[in-house]
Amino acid sequence: MLSKAKTQWAMHQLYKLIPDAQGALVADSPFQLLIAVMLSAQATDVSVNKVTPQLFADFPTPASFANAEIANIEADIHSIGLYHNKAKHIKTCCQQLMADFGGEVPRTHAELEQLAGVGRKTANVVLGDAFNVPSFAVDTHVTRIAKRLKISAQDASVIQIEKDFQAKLTKKTWVQAHHTLILFGRQVCTARKPHCDECPLLRICQAGQQFLEDRG
Repeated sequence: MLSKAKTQWAMHQLYKLIPDAQGALVADSPFQLLIAVMLSAQATDVSVNKVTPQLFADFPTPASFANAEIANIEADIHSIGLYHNKAKHIKTCCQQLMADFGGEVPRTHAELEQLAGVGRKTANVVLGDAFNVPSFAVDTHVTRIAKRLKISAQDASVIQIEKDFQAKLTKKTWVQAHHTLILFGRQVCTARKPHCDECPLLRICQAGQQFLEDRG
């Protein structure tokens, strides 16, 4: 496995390659971010940003979602994958926010993960981006990079990958590292045909060296 020192060196190279990486979802409040992240599951950030302006114009508060007809929520998000389930989760989530949290987005993992449609990744993103709570969210890009660089084992779970990065990176860098890795995964370390010859981490990445060798 890649050592703590080499993992930090790798992230330093990525910070130079992709400075000031930030989340792509557009949101004006912790509540809007929560809904946007829920919508982003198995959907692109671009597609979410296309529907949220109208969605938040129609339903600006947790109370408005809680009292809405599911069909009306669906009408605004029908272009998003799994929109039937997402509409149900959003309505239930907002009912929970009103009943249990005074209409405010909670600020702990345990409380966030009580909400319908909110898993650990969503909780981590909301905590990190909305409240500046040190959190490290793991998505498919982060998972792929962690395993290619051997920061985590090939059979590591999402929870284990989160723990591996948290153990190897300083706490204050977790949020920035998460966003940097996502952009690196989208732009360079792609799932298919990764741009290994452009990668500053090639010398420590056996997977990348094998990709180049196979490509011939």
